[in-house]
Amino acid sequence: MITMRNVLDNANIVQKEQMGCFMVLEHKSDRSVTPKTAMKEYFMGKMGFAKRQLLCELNGNAVKIQAGAMQWISGAVESTTGITGAGQLAKNWLKAAVTKESAVKPLYKGNGCVMLEPSYHYILLEDVASWGRDGIVLTDGMFLACDAGIQEKIIMRKNLSSVFGGKGLFNLSLIGEGVCALESFVPREELFEFTLENDVMKIDGNMAVCWSGSLDFTVERSSKTLLGSLVNGEGLVNVYRGTGKILMAPTLPGTLDEGSNAPKAEDAEASKGIGAKLLKGVSELVD
Repeated sequence: MITMRNVLDNANIVQKEQMGCFMVLEHKSDRSVTPKTAMKEYFMGKMGFAKRQLLCELNGNAVKIQAGAMQWISGAVESTTGITGAGQLAKNWLKAAVTKESAVKPLYKGNGCVMLEPSYHYILLEDVASWGRDGIVLTDGMFLACDAGIQEKIIMRKNLSSVFGGKGLFNLSLIGEGVCALESFVPREELFEFTLENDVMKIDGNMAVCWSGSLDFTVERSSKTLLGSLVNGEGLVNVYRGTGKILMAPTLPGTLDEGSNAPKAEDAEASKGIGAKLLKGVSELVD
């Protein structure tokens, strides 16, 4: 038997949200500092910049989490890779090569608790089924955890110009029934939400956080002509067509990946390869 003290009853920890077996905890302040980091932590606290953790409470169920994100486990909880053979491992590595996700997402099942590492990112809890039959499509590096029954699928964009929309050619999609936990650089209450019904949404820049898999995503000129796109100063825009939902960040911070549990790439272009660099010079000619 394990008794937890000073965890959920900690005066410095606030429960921000709970959905399914997932609970988002936020630290009011971080006093585990040194003389070199005290000033930085002080001003971060004044800005409301806090560390957050995801607690998974298991009662015979199972969850998948980002590799390397686990901090501690209590109770009769088993961990497996979920890999059944070399073929599946090869497919997972291929998926990891085109997204900022780990090739293997450990599966934790049993009875007990799994706490994930602290992150300065905001943690969003989403009901995957509420995004429709085609699930939810994520910006690279957002995945943190989900119920084990949720399926992962790699979505490929329908035109090569999507490389220049800030999303790459591939995105991770989550499909099925259950809850997923996502890391976001913007809090949920600040995200713009748009619901489309057989309509079109155009977004300038890499601002969409996630969107329904039912939406057709392309990258197009902001004007019908190349000259018009150059004159209006917008160039290419991300276009979403159909019926579904979009969560959009109103602003972008200077650095998106700092403090995230997502795997880090030393070179931001690594997953896109040299082909994207060569195509960059002729982006306006695509489509």
